[in-house]
Amino acid sequence: MDTVEKIEAGERLSFEDGLKLYDFDIFTLGKLADSRRRALYKNRTFFNINRHINPTNICADICKFCAFSANRKNPNPYTMSIDEILKIVEQASQRGAKEVHIVSAHNKEAGLDWYLGMFKEIKRNFPHIHIKALTAAEVNFLAKEYSVSYEKMIDMMIESGVDSMPGGGAEIFDEEVREYICKGKVSSDEWLEIHRLWHKRGRKSNATMLFGHVEKREHRVDHMLRLRALQDETGGFNCFIPLVYQKENNYLKVKDFVTGQEYLKTIAVSRLMLDNIPHIKAYWASSTINLALVAQEFGADDLDGTIEREAIQSAAGAKSAGGMPLEEFVALIKDSGFVPVERDSLYNELKVWQ
Repeated sequence: MDTVEKIEAGERLSFEDGLKLYDFDIFTLGKLADSRRRALYKNRTFFNINRHINPTNICADICKFCAFSANRKNPNPYTMSIDEILKIVEQASQRGAKEVHIVSAHNKEAGLDWYLGMFKEIKRNFPHIHIKALTAAEVNFLAKEYSVSYEKMIDMMIESGVDSMPGGGAEIFDEEVREYICKGKVSSDEWLEIHRLWHKRGRKSNATMLFGHVEKREHRVDHMLRLRALQDETGGFNCFIPLVYQKENNYLKVKDFVTGQEYLKTIAVSRLMLDNIPHIKAYWASSTINLALVAQEFGADDLDGTIEREAIQSAAGAKSAGGMPLEEFVALIKDSGFVPVERDSLYNELKVWQ
């Protein structure tokens, strides 16, 4: 049975199938992924009203792809106070935000009490706000820095009010690539173990993949298959998010930036390979809003959200620093031929924008 026949029969695809999909012409691949997406969600596209907060950029690690952390490329270190963070959450809540997405650097100076205290105060003052916080890389850093187990760290997060985990820090799971782009950061096995433990607590998380730098297509397919295997075990991933590497203000010096076609192929391959992860997100903050809208026809059913402020992707050149006004976001989805569906952080539908 060839790859197309397997897709049409609903058979699970192999590593070899994943590589073959990348060699399909863009229209054939898009049609296959769009068919799978529409079978699940018809022409509905999910988003949420959220606020990204990046509380500190002082980091113990220097990943070659990163333009956010304070270093020679970005000599402007900062750490927000909890009062500053609460003010941001208050303003976002007043504008209708249902979620705060909190990701920052690995700050040795801030202290574990600062991280956990931040969540406690947000939840105490804004109990209706969903806290999505701490990537597996941050969990790994804090656990090792303060000599606690992953299990203990996860329990403290939950006790402090964290509701779900973002998918950051995954980068590319291939360890040779990790050695080059983010040496010393959480390993692929550690990343997967942290999410496994989080899922065992009955909690949900997302998963990401950073691509378009020095990795190859086979590394991407391997990455997807490792996520698929963990999802078979736990069922805890809500969403998969392919993130486009941003080329400015970092140390990787990649000359050939990923094309729009390669991005769309990666979205489509994700939809077809990840048969057990329900949502594929075209994260417009890294891909551009125009390409994310096209990705709706290549398997993506989620565009993240309004974001409001974004510092990590924009530090490396993405045009996402100011977020997206809700009315404009909804209009763009409608104009692209899809029905915007506002969701909460766990994909419960809140409003269909007709």
